[in-house]
Amino acid sequence: MKWSSDDGSRDAIEHALDAVAEPFLVLEPKEGQEAGPDCVRSGTPFDPTDIGPDRGRVRAFVPAMPLEGLGDPTFREAHGTRYACMAGAMANGIASVELVEAMARGGMLGIFGAAGLTIENVDAAIDRLVGSLAGTLPFGVNLIHSPHEPALEEAIVDLYLRRGIRLVEASAFLGLTLPVVRYRVAGIHVDPASGRIVTPNRIIAKVSRVEVATRFLSPPPERMLGELVNRAEITHEQAILASRIPLADDLTAEADSGGHTDNRPAIVLIPTMLALRDRIAREHGYDRTPRVGAAGGISTPWSAAAALAMGASYLVTGSVNQACQEAGTSDAVRKMLADAQQADIAMAPAADMFEMGVKVQVLKRGTMFAMRAAKLYEVYRNHGSLDEIPAAERANLEKTIFRLPLDEIWDQTREFFRRRDPAQAERGEREPKHRMALVFRWYLGQSSRWANVGEPSRVVDYQVWCGPAMAAFNDWVRGTFLEAPENRRAVTVALNILHGAAVLARSRMLESQGVRLPAGVPRLAPRDRGDIE
Repeated sequence: MKWSSDDGSRDAIEHALDAVAEPFLVLEPKEGQEAGPDCVRSGTPFDPTDIGPDRGRVRAFVPAMPLEGLGDPTFREAHGTRYACMAGAMANGIASVELVEAMARGGMLGIFGAAGLTIENVDAAIDRLVGSLAGTLPFGVNLIHSPHEPALEEAIVDLYLRRGIRLVEASAFLGLTLPVVRYRVAGIHVDPASGRIVTPNRIIAKVSRVEVATRFLSPPPERMLGELVNRAEITHEQAILASRIPLADDLTAEADSGGHTDNRPAIVLIPTMLALRDRIAREHGYDRTPRVGAAGGISTPWSAAAALAMGASYLVTGSVNQACQEAGTSDAVRKMLADAQQADIAMAPAADMFEMGVKVQVLKRGTMFAMRAAKLYEVYRNHGSLDEIPAAERANLEKTIFRLPLDEIWDQTREFFRRRDPAQAERGEREPKHRMALVFRWYLGQSSRWANVGEPSRVVDYQVWCGPAMAAFNDWVRGTFLEAPENRRAVTVALNILHGAAVLARSRMLESQGVRLPAGVPRLAPRDRGDIE
């Protein structure tokens, strides 16, 4: 079925697709006519009064697809949101309290970026969120794996349990740790009315590896539950209950993304995680099957529609939020992100897992951070201590990267860790190789702070976490009001992505019924938030 070339037919079909909350029909044109505006009609084929004598002309039917209906309804019910959409955590408070508040008030879920912050700063952020959201709107807080600072990870969990934080996004885990298991099973009990197991604390696990996903989709390890019983953290009865539930309620399949990433393609990762979830759920006979969401690359209607079509229960945005006004970063970084193109990203050593060779994905355009961080890892790998670095090379590092003598950097670093994690400072005193790692991590950590505060003297050293999704978003919004970073608001961006995904899904339904859309339909141009809600 082809449409006539007049603007009226084009406008009619585009308007029908755009009104995602309304079903519509496409009718066969009358004999001797081309398909035109009169062939598009609101309604359904299930109510004869809608179309009367034209019932026999129905060629295609497109159901309503309100944004509230996208994704898994149990995600919205469990987290108290209007939409199955969340803003994932970005460390150092880039996923700020302002971002979390905006998402909550917009009917979505936001996760505060607690990683890299002090306990005091995280506690203050919780105070703000509890007060501003009045205990009625949802939010979560990040729990990042800290392999080199296990005491810090345990202290963060202590804080969350003490403050009654009921939702965390667990990220960057290479394996399970006792603190994350302890958080999940604290307070587990049986509801006397229904007989169902109740877990007050919920985990959204962000993963990209099957072996890590398997651990979060499975019950907590018996060994760890036994240790918690021995420490009197839980009772024997609670350990038995915990052996019947998955560690995570939600599993986010994190594809190629900014920050910590394994650069996995979403088109492969999402189906893999769904199949893994189904197999593990069958093996354990869970009452409630964990949900699988999609992250990494979710920045346009096309990526969102693809993830939902593959079966994602919810969508997680990341890089695009960092370019929004609510993000806890500088205007300079927002401008850099708004200019990012597909080739403007690179992998660089991660500050928190530097010694292990773990990398994060960062913005390359406008900064030399990726190259300089790679140089530091090369020096670390090739030498046993700061003293072993050749004099000329050491002088170059002090002049171009650190801008201070390395001995002075060590003095600053040692004082920092004496406050944050004394064991690290003590180990640095004893082990020259570890001292070198801590000194080099000073640069990796400061580079993120310089970017967040917009330090003008350190622009070339900005560490800006960024994935290819940012470039795709910039391509989509070019020439629209969202091209300018000062107009980017997290909820407006998310709503446009969701709305565009619904329009695309409805378009595919038409095409699957043999209806060929006019060229350029749908257009998917971003619009103001008020025109979508």
